[in-house]
Parts: sequence; C-alpha cells; structure tokens
Amino acid sequence: MIGRDNVIHQKSMSFALRIVKMVEFLEKNFSYVHFPIFKQILKSGTSIGANIRESQYAESTDDFVHKLKIALKEANETEYWLDLLHNGEYITMEQHDSMIIDCKELIKLLIAIINKTNSKK
Repeated sequence: MIGRDNVIHQKSMSFALRIVKMVEFLEKNFSYVHFPIFKQILKSGTSIGANIRESQYAESTDDFVHKLKIALKEANETEYWLDLLHNGEYITMEQHDSMIIDCKELIKLLIAIINKTNSKK
C-alpha cells in the first residue's frame, strides 16, 4: 500500500488545491448559471486525492486497487471538465495546459500503481 508521504498523495493534494483556487476564480468571474459546471470539476478534481487517501486503509489488495481505479475515473472526468472549460473559453489555453499536465501525471501514476499492484497478485 502507499503511505501519506508518497508522491501521489502530495501531487493529488496540490492538484486538488489548484482545482479549488480555479473554481473560486471562476465563480467570481462568471455568472451563477455556470456554477453547476464549476461544481462538477470541483467534485471530480478533489475526489482524486480523497480516493487515493482512502486507499491507504483498504481492507484488501482488491479494495486498494478498486479505490485507485475510482481515483483514475475521477482524474479522467476532471480532464473532460478542463477541456470543456477551455473550449467554453472559461480558462485560457495556458491555464488549461498547466492543469492538464498535472492531471495526466496523476493518471500515469495511478495506472503505474494499479498495474504494479495487479502484477504482484
């Protein structure tokens, strides 16, 4: 299993904080009509780290992998919302690319941990 001082814990926490700050910015600068979109990325972007943290106390190896797969799904969903925000001109290309790089890095780390854990079974 992975400990709290592990790189994926640190990166998912940093990413979640970036998501929170981005949503705060969006909610200050756009109409309340758009808030449902902003709340979706807030939910998925912060859920990545929450599921990674939850995996730390998994009941079994299968449960550990399951929780990381949920984190992976949330990361994929976050990528979608980032693309939507960029295509809808809510965030700039620079903001989008910066966030996408971090999101894809989390995806790669999650896939690597899942694959390594499954190969040990």
